[in-house]
Amino acid sequence: MNGENSMINKPDQYWKDQLTEEEYRVCRQQGTEAPFSGKLLHNKQTGLYHCTCCRVALFSSNSKYDSGCGWPSFDAPINKNVITYLEDLSLGMQRIEIRCANCDSHLGHVFEDGPKTTGERYCVNSVSLSFNQDN
Repeated sequence: MNGENSMINKPDQYWKDQLTEEEYRVCRQQGTEAPFSGKLLHNKQTGLYHCTCCRVALFSSNSKYDSGCGWPSFDAPINKNVITYLEDLSLGMQRIEIRCANCDSHLGHVFEDGPKTTGERYCVNSVSLSFNQDN
């Protein structure tokens, strides 16, 4: 992370010009992609998952697992500083929304039903992530 948080101050039109319609809807308008539709759901390659908007590394393939929920799931981010956590009371539920700490992009939600390693399940929209495979 560059520490400047320069992306947060980008105007809305910047994001509309940089992202696809679906990326914009999910990342900037807190949308959700359809379950089991994401391109990274079944990705088994070794590497790093980055924020679609600002390219900051967020998750490692080492923390990815198949939770069966329909979205890529991780038991932990690369470190807690790359994610911000917000209370989300939408849809009649109490959840914790996760966002990229660098650019405020919506990623998904974190739940306390993950594997024993951390007990957490970071449920992330594929469209919110890009993947870089290890060489």
